[in-house]
Amino acid sequence: MTDIPVAKGNFLLDDFLYCFQTPVWQIQRKNVTEVTEFIFLGFSFFGKHQITLFVVFLTIYILTLAGDIVIVTIIRVDHLLRTPMYFFLSMLASSEAAYTLVIVPRMLFSLILHNQPISLEGCATPMFFFVTLAVNSGFLLTAMGYDCYVAICSPLRYTVVMSKGMCAGLACGSFGTGLVMAVLHVAAMFHLSFCGTVVDHFFCDIYPVMKLSCTDSTINEMINYGVSSSVILVPVGLNFITYILLVSTSLKIPSTRGRKKAFATCTSHLTVVIVHYGCTSIIYRKPKSENSIEKDLLSVTYTIITPLLSPVVEPCCLQSEEQGGQGCSTQSRGQKHFLTDRIILSGDL
Repeated sequence: MTDIPVAKGNFLLDDFLYCFQTPVWQIQRKNVTEVTEFIFLGFSFFGKHQITLFVVFLTIYILTLAGDIVIVTIIRVDHLLRTPMYFFLSMLASSEAAYTLVIVPRMLFSLILHNQPISLEGCATPMFFFVTLAVNSGFLLTAMGYDCYVAICSPLRYTVVMSKGMCAGLACGSFGTGLVMAVLHVAAMFHLSFCGTVVDHFFCDIYPVMKLSCTDSTINEMINYGVSSSVILVPVGLNFITYILLVSTSLKIPSTRGRKKAFATCTSHLTVVIVHYGCTSIIYRKPKSENSIEKDLLSVTYTIITPLLSPVVEPCCLQSEEQGGQGCSTQSRGQKHFLTDRIILSGDL
């Protein structure tokens, strides 16, 4: 008896349509045991030192939340800080606070109580908010860089360019981009079938969860690599161009005082940008690295350390204003100095 040949293309098409029509928790494939929960490996390789890590991470977490709350409160209360730079700073602080709330509590919980399971839905939800808020924070940093660029390079047009509509559009665009990227990531991820249950990480990150798939994840890797590249390279490229223009313009300011203020305006912002994108690019542009300790330490940097660095921007700006009106926002007294320097520069030319 001759076997009837199987049309593989039809089965692939049926499987594709089935995946996109069926919720992840209802997908059951032949000869595959359905996985309903994950367990985080976390920082188990630190052994007895996990308690020390718990204390350190808890301290950083409290400082980060306290700093973000103070920033948002001061900006909302003080009417003199109703300027574009402080608007973006308050949005960034809010995003970073929510970002840490999604990741850190579960990480602290796993340091105390080991091998606690989490459902697929419980994994997909924080992954969605993690991607949304991470992308949102990255593009907000880019918007802050653009604000610095307009303040220094085109101070006479600052109030026109950085209008309320422009600020709202940049903020909404950042959050909207995060939402779109999160939907793409999570939808592609949780239409896979999983065979493993132990996640070699301390939270539901994209590639550690993808490694547990028992189906072909090539398309998912291509989607995730493309999305990750776009949300990293685009903001980094824009920030790079912005700072080239900032440096070239600042060097043309005739007074030493003016040059120092121009460079001090966005130094803290540049530090946060370098740390944020430096770590994320290593993690997501090199996803197949097998060094678990290296990946976890880098992940700690951009999930815990970077949110702690963000509030540094606010004290630097406030300190500059107290020392003679050298603020990050050019609608404050610092704008007058930039305008003066630019007018002198124009006269010299």
